[in-house]
Amino acid sequence: MNKLKSAFKQTVVYGIATVFPRVVSVLLVRLHTDKSVLEDISDYGDLSIIFSYIILFNVLLSYGLETAFFRFFNSYKNKLSVVSTSSISIIITSALFLVLGIFFTDQISTLIGIRADYLSLVLWILVLDSLVVIPFAYLRVKDNAIKYTIIKIFNVVVNVSLNIFFLVIVKNYYTQIAVLEFFYLDNFEINYIFISLLISSALTFLAMSSFYLRIKYKIDYNLLKKMLKYSLPILLAGFAYSINESFDKILLDYFEVDKSQIGMYAACYKLALFISLFSTAFKLGIEPFIFSHAKNSSAEKIYALILEIFVIISSFILVTIVVFIDVLKVVFIGDSAYWEALKIVPIILLANLCLGIYQNLSVWYKVTDKTKFGAYISMFGVLITLSINIILIPLYGYVGSAIATFFAYFFMAVISYFIGKRHYPIPYNITKILTYILFTSGLAFLSFYVFRGNYYFGIGILVILGLSILKFEKHTIKLLINEN
Repeated sequence: MNKLKSAFKQTVVYGIATVFPRVVSVLLVRLHTDKSVLEDISDYGDLSIIFSYIILFNVLLSYGLETAFFRFFNSYKNKLSVVSTSSISIIITSALFLVLGIFFTDQISTLIGIRADYLSLVLWILVLDSLVVIPFAYLRVKDNAIKYTIIKIFNVVVNVSLNIFFLVIVKNYYTQIAVLEFFYLDNFEINYIFISLLISSALTFLAMSSFYLRIKYKIDYNLLKKMLKYSLPILLAGFAYSINESFDKILLDYFEVDKSQIGMYAACYKLALFISLFSTAFKLGIEPFIFSHAKNSSAEKIYALILEIFVIISSFILVTIVVFIDVLKVVFIGDSAYWEALKIVPIILLANLCLGIYQNLSVWYKVTDKTKFGAYISMFGVLITLSINIILIPLYGYVGSAIATFFAYFFMAVISYFIGKRHYPIPYNITKILTYILFTSGLAFLSFYVFRGNYYFGIGILVILGLSILKFEKHTIKLLINEN
């Protein structure tokens, strides 16, 4: 269990690298939703739609190569070949995407409804982000979590600082400080946001560029075929995930839901991302451990324990967010006009809990190289997402989108569990897992819909929940604390 404990220590470090920077990034919502920055809520709606496209294309440009890199780095004899082959592959695809994007900027702008000047900035952001996928994966596989964390935090600090500089300092003081007038352009707020992101991505690439100076530029075509064959289902699954996660804003726009409503929905959606942030950090720390211990005789028991730990922590996070929702809304959302959409937060929280469970359950098809099932399950989730959105958006607007997200992730988790039982049985304690989910969901429901704003009740149930975990999970806690 020492190695499992080490993996959870890595999760804490990656949590700093992933959760903290993204929490700081969520603070940008506070800035962007301030009336003095984006005067109209519909502007934030436009911004959220563009970011939805960025999420989709980020997945396409990495095409599952990161997971394939982990798989083959641990199983392939010539590890240097894995590094060079995957790096060359992503360089070629990124360059091709950039050339095509520049050449067809106007046509793409017309097709997806994004202004050409925004699109030009977004193209470079996407390419720079794709070029650091393998370098960051290499840091993870070499357990260099500290460097990984420092660079990730640096990226966010630069982005946030530039947002403040352009949107607050330049915009408010350009008439008083002569040098600031050089940076000021009227009605340029959304451009400033993407320029900030572009600069932070460029500096991150420079910080990681030494990786590309050290590798040997020799491609192993047989290895590449194997990696692409492995990564294709991961790509489909990732693209399906990005549709489940972000396509709702695009569909809301397609159904001509008012941009201000989309802006409200997108802003309040951010409050529900804390479970997703924890899931990401958890995955980053645990995934290398999962692959390196796939042949261990006790692997199945360890995987079962990992899911239990995830559910326990995530359930506690869910209740905590709901209890303090009225505090968080003031901290993270700058204009009270957005708060109308807070009703979707419990739904999205529960949806993200289901997503995290699904990601943990997916271990069975990753370690058995049956990644095609991940694609099948994710595509089924896409069908649910699209179907329910199409049915419910005309009836309930963005609330219908929130409901669609929950059902998509719920059924993906259920289907993955039952298919996994046939191909790679893992002794999950389903009774225990369901008890935690149902119990904490019930507490969250009571807190939000019955006792909202009653902090005596809210803090009371958090204390009871925390003490219950300490009492009933003594064995698990000891496994993670004790050295032996």
